[in-house]
Amino acid sequence: MKAIIFGANGQDGYYMTNLLKDLKVETIRVSRKGNATITDISDYDKVEGLIKYYQPDYIFHFAATSTTRHSALFENHNAISTGTLNILESVKLQSPHSKVFLSGSAMQFKNEGAPIDESTPFEGSSAYSVSRIHSVYTARYYRETFGVKTYVGYFFNHDSPLRSENHVNQKIAQSAIRLAKGETEKLELGNINVKKEFNYAGDIVEAVWILVNQNAESEAVIGNGEAHSIEEWLDYCFKKIDRDWRESVVLKEDFVAEYKILVSNPARIKSMGWQPKVSFFELADMMMVKGQNATDRSYQV
Repeated sequence: MKAIIFGANGQDGYYMTNLLKDLKVETIRVSRKGNATITDISDYDKVEGLIKYYQPDYIFHFAATSTTRHSALFENHNAISTGTLNILESVKLQSPHSKVFLSGSAMQFKNEGAPIDESTPFEGSSAYSVSRIHSVYTARYYRETFGVKTYVGYFFNHDSPLRSENHVNQKIAQSAIRLAKGETEKLELGNINVKKEFNYAGDIVEAVWILVNQNAESEAVIGNGEAHSIEEWLDYCFKKIDRDWRESVVLKEDFVAEYKILVSNPARIKSMGWQPKVSFFELADMMMVKGQNATDRSYQV
């Protein structure tokens, strides 16, 4: 078997590479830069050429800029929307046996505080969510009109030692480690009462693999269904270094959060046999160890 991973150098691409390696699947890693086949997913000719040449059994589309900022409008549109269209048209014309997985996001749903499932309506609340919604409708069009085997997994918050400090969970973990080493800093945070999921990226890609090997189901929210506040994460990370976070954290008084709670109802993906393995506390432990220059042994490519 062969698989192409677009966005291979991102967190999800790394863990999917690791999983496929364990499964003995030949993997073609594609990214805009780094240790991979260098290709811009928004370039149709290049995408078509790769798919025509490799005739992959699976294609995973993880390429995106991990932000909902409006300033990333065109970058995310090119990677998510145009990238999806390029992949699906190429599969239709050159490799109709390929299964295509597209990563979706919890952020593309209307969030009224209740657990989100596949029946929750979409809401274009940001430029990022608009690109995600467009990607899903493109997938449905190719699935229903041309029979292209498309799958969508709606990812809820997930992290790993590979996250950058642009993400608040990693920002907190690494700040705590630096403080434990004797460095002096003030950690600036927004609303720490926000509740969200704390999934492990390695667990998430295992759910993706289960989904793309289904016949009856083609879309599923992927999350553990457990909400924790940022304050809980903050408290746990700082307790590990025997510090009171209140002595080192500055809260932005005028900060407006995108939501109060964002949590999934993962009944569908769990009905397929998936169960997350890494708990909230184990994920924090894992990310704190990384901050002490230990290796993340779950990823070896």
